[in-house]
Amino acid sequence: MSKVVGIDLGTTNSLVAFVAGGQPAVIADESGDALLPSIVSVDEANTVYVGREAQRRLLTDAARTVYSVKRFMGRGIEDVKDEERWFPFKVSGEAGGVVHLHLGEREFTPPEISGFILRELKRRAEAFFAREGDFDPEVAAAVITVPAYFNDAQRTATRDAGRLAGLEVLRIINEPTAACLAYGLDKRREGIVAVYDLGGGTFDISILKVQEGVFQVLATNGDTHLGGDDIDRLLVQIVAGDLGLDPATQADAVQAVRKAVIQAKWDLSEFDETHIEVAGVPGRAESYRRHITRAEFESLVAPIVARTLEPCRRALEDAGLSASQVDEAVLVGGSTRIPMVRREVERLFGRRPHTDLNPDEVVAIGAAVQADILVSGRREMLLLDVTPLSLGIETMGGIVSKIILRNSTIPASGSEMFTTFVDSQTAVDIHILQGEREMASDNRSLGRFKLRGIPPMPAGLPRIQVRFQIDANGILSVSAHELRTGIAQTIEVKPSYGLTDEEVERMLIESFEHAQEDVDARMLIEVRNEAETIIGATEKTLRRPDFVEIAASQLTPSETALIHAALADLKQSMGAPDRNVIQVKTAALNQATQHLAEVMMNWSVQAALAGRTADEVAAKGR
Repeated sequence: MSKVVGIDLGTTNSLVAFVAGGQPAVIADESGDALLPSIVSVDEANTVYVGREAQRRLLTDAARTVYSVKRFMGRGIEDVKDEERWFPFKVSGEAGGVVHLHLGEREFTPPEISGFILRELKRRAEAFFAREGDFDPEVAAAVITVPAYFNDAQRTATRDAGRLAGLEVLRIINEPTAACLAYGLDKRREGIVAVYDLGGGTFDISILKVQEGVFQVLATNGDTHLGGDDIDRLLVQIVAGDLGLDPATQADAVQAVRKAVIQAKWDLSEFDETHIEVAGVPGRAESYRRHITRAEFESLVAPIVARTLEPCRRALEDAGLSASQVDEAVLVGGSTRIPMVRREVERLFGRRPHTDLNPDEVVAIGAAVQADILVSGRREMLLLDVTPLSLGIETMGGIVSKIILRNSTIPASGSEMFTTFVDSQTAVDIHILQGEREMASDNRSLGRFKLRGIPPMPAGLPRIQVRFQIDANGILSVSAHELRTGIAQTIEVKPSYGLTDEEVERMLIESFEHAQEDVDARMLIEVRNEAETIIGATEKTLRRPDFVEIAASQLTPSETALIHAALADLKQSMGAPDRNVIQVKTAALNQATQHLAEVMMNWSVQAALAGRTADEVAAKGR
């Protein structure tokens, strides 16, 4: 039987997970890495790279590399015009149409780029099942997560991406709800849970009621254009300003800066201070180096963290609750590792946030749990989600008549009766809108269709019933029915930023045409992934504030010099087309750092045991 998996299609990283024997687990690649960077790159030969290799190409061919594509899903060119200058790739699009991302001579839509990421996750899962000895490793279907505040256009774009990847999308569920499912697998507690989800490009907050295995979303709020990317951009702007870099003409250098500031951000979640270091900056003989403390970093990002708290307050208000009534706060998303974020969430809800599960993996695990429920028929858990924004149609004078209100439990439906305003009117335009504003022009247009064939009658006599239905994926369909004549029309709303069936077919054909090129590049990519893992681990150790002290007491000068030389040698070889060269250099660095690894392990153990008696250690072990 074909496998069904859960997928977290993230802004920064994506993951795939499954349930076996009642236990959910994320699926790692051949080198043991569970995170797949949500990055896609296309070289001059039209070979498509996804993940770590695409991430490396950001530093050498940034203009042909896309990251943070989730921020473009279901959005128009007007939505992204303020930030597109900071992306190395060209962005274009017509008003009301799908955004196009230019990688060299080729153009891609955001669902197409996301489809490449989903296809790689599908391949990863199938490779895992094959290694486990499964005779039918095919993955045909998935549950895919989206931010709770994704609108209909963004959800439809996500479903289109699944189709392009060759996946049947069984369900699209909200990320905070998936996180609650993941925790609920082991904890059937009752109460109110706040799920605070700050990822790379999106933020949302959901307030859920948990009772006897039923997870009911009471309210949701957030911002689909706020996340760790915005923190990175603040740091990039500072360093780029110091170096006088122009993002429009020095894309590769800006991406080198971006990589350095992201590393510094990660370091500051562990240490009180670090350095932002950028090597090989054009026009500079030596590397750029800037000292930064956690206090400086927190001062810089405080406005972004503050922007996440107001949606939390609005969600509580919509749910009719106070912060003190929340029993548990759950943190989701890599950006919640920032200590300041954890402090502010604790301050808001008056309790320490729950972080038992890896914040990078919890959403994928929840998606896998939902997938297992759907295919197994188990009903120990019931999921009651909500629609984040109101839905309605435009009426006379450009006013919005809301038919389904925000925070309505889905699946949901609603209807309203309308009539004509002109004598002998034989057709009615139905303009579907999403948003909370009173005027149609202030809300997002989801689509239009025309009900034709109404017999000529005096104005006000036809009785036209417009009915909205939202399925379990949060996807909308609309029907219009003239009751006197029985004339009716139903459409599944295709948002302005959605893909046509013809576009999807063309993209699928193109993916088949380039499949062989992708396979040919895979073995080299896997070797580079393994090399990058050991480079990252070594560099992290060398960046430790106490490394100089450790090295001076535990390593000889020749050992330290050998480590630095082997590290530089491996980094130099990363661009080599021959994977054997990289394998040899990787083995050399592994050998050079063997004693260092032992030293660091002993040092960590000594630090953990410092000031404790043997009895305390034994008690801890029990």
